Amino acid sequence: MKICVFGAGAIGGHVAGRLAKGGADVSLVARGAHLAAIQGKGLEVRAPDGTFVTHPRASADPAALGVQDAVIVTVKAPSLPSVAAGIAPLLGPDTAVAFVMNGIPWWYFDKHGGPLDGRRLPQVDPGGALRDAVGIERTIGGVVYSACTVVEPGVVNVASTTNRVLIGEIDGSTSPRLSALRQALDAGGMASPDIDDIRTEVWAKLMGNLGGGPLCLLTRRTIADSYRDPVVREAAILMTDEAAAIATAFGRPQKLSGRQRIERSLTTQHKPSILQDLELGRPMEVEALFRLPLELARMAGVATPTLDLTVALATQAALAAGLYAPPE
Repeated sequence: MKICVFGAGAIGGHVAGRLAKGGADVSLVARGAHLAAIQGKGLEVRAPDGTFVTHPRASADPAALGVQDAVIVTVKAPSLPSVAAGIAPLLGPDTAVAFVMNGIPWWYFDKHGGPLDGRRLPQVDPGGALRDAVGIERTIGGVVYSACTVVEPGVVNVASTTNRVLIGEIDGSTSPRLSALRQALDAGGMASPDIDDIRTEVWAKLMGNLGGGPLCLLTRRTIADSYRDPVVREAAILMTDEAAAIATAFGRPQKLSGRQRIERSLTTQHKPSILQDLELGRPMEVEALFRLPLELARMAGVATPTLDLTVALATQAALAAGLYAPPE
């Protein structure tokens, strides 16, 4: 299967390495020193289950990689306009595009059903550029669970012992393209089990992003170090429960309580990606991860007082760093 990973950061590099390890014909859209290192010496993944080096084709120019069977988009939300501008050469008549990302996705209300069906979200797809470039019929939704970091150009360090990419058709159906992509991920050791509903998984991941992301951004510490303070830990539990209440209001109730979710993270010595972005001076996913979920909360009449405060403070931190520009 010919698969291009668009965005070779920590997550993209890990996913690409696993796909190549499993035998897929993998290519990468990357840039800068990371691209040069991959082209020169290959892509190294250091994980608890072993270290391995693969040699996927890599280029800053999608046109150099050609038409794909599938594209997996792993960029951060602020980089989506660059995906819209560059993805066309990768797309043939039957190419599927899986958006494996954090936050509320641009396609969330497409094929959603009910009165909100088809509602556009310009906060995460300004001007409908992705919709025009990719098309909703190509689109597959996805979330990823993998604690990893680019420790040097061409090298991804994976801290998590269990790594998963959950993907699903946005209308809830099964399809041959979905099965083929799951098999390719599984073959390299990136688990991709069957799931019932991709929107439920979007909210499950968001519970973690919203419960820990704003607080770690403010503390500048890892999840475990932040939660060691009992006051911070209780705030995280409240925030996670508020996120779950938004999910429930949109018909996606969650299995775990906020306390259960936070207790699972008490030993996680990892900095959330949004804190990594702050420390490295990269554009931050404030809109998709923090502010848009709260807009949905207002839409559904869900009270989120703890999230409101911490997201407001986190937004101020991102603005002060010059790494977040509110949508016009």
